[in-house]
Amino acid sequence: MEVEGSKGPTSIDTDVVLVSVGRRPNSENLGLDKLGVVTERGFVTVDDKLATNVPGIYAIGDLCGGMLLAHKASKEAEVVAEVIAGHNAAMDIRTMPAVVFTDPEVASTGMTEVEAKQAGHTLKVGKFPFAALGRALSVNDTDGFAKVVADANTNEILGLHIVGNGASDLISEGALALEMGAELHDMSLTVHPHPTLSEALMEAAAAALGEAVHVINK
Repeated sequence: MEVEGSKGPTSIDTDVVLVSVGRRPNSENLGLDKLGVVTERGFVTVDDKLATNVPGIYAIGDLCGGMLLAHKASKEAEVVAEVIAGHNAAMDIRTMPAVVFTDPEVASTGMTEVEAKQAGHTLKVGKFPFAALGRALSVNDTDGFAKVVADANTNEILGLHIVGNGASDLISEGALALEMGAELHDMSLTVHPHPTLSEALMEAAAAALGEAVHVINK
């Protein structure tokens, strides 16, 4: 297959090609223009309470943009229900985890290394391979790793990224860490049961601190 990128044309040997064209909001025939609801590129504009510019009209999920994920829409629905019920609720989150259900699974929450650097952070980064995990070895599925991105000055965890078996379940610990403003020591000093895949997160945090036991510290 011939492809062309920033470095010009190149040839790739492949059996299968996955073409991902993205998604767009299905908002054309909802009558939003007649109601005066503000949209941008088809996405409904909302505030942190998921309210549109028209009183009494709210929007959630893919219709209001952002990360087009089912769990995002579910959380937004809860917020809107609370707001309509008269409670002081808002969409106030620090991170939205995302998962790609491939084999191996890929999961991410928070900033990547590139994003953190662009935001002005000096970084500590720790990485731990599944190949060094007893649990991964015992189930014969050692592809993958866990990676922790943290601020070098405060040790606050900025992002967590996992490739491998069980990444979709493991990423919730990273999301909790970001929501509570956890630091590297909070994760590295928390005793994780052995042998488990979750130990990769503890080990990655320790590696970021230069305190790894089961991989060589950089």
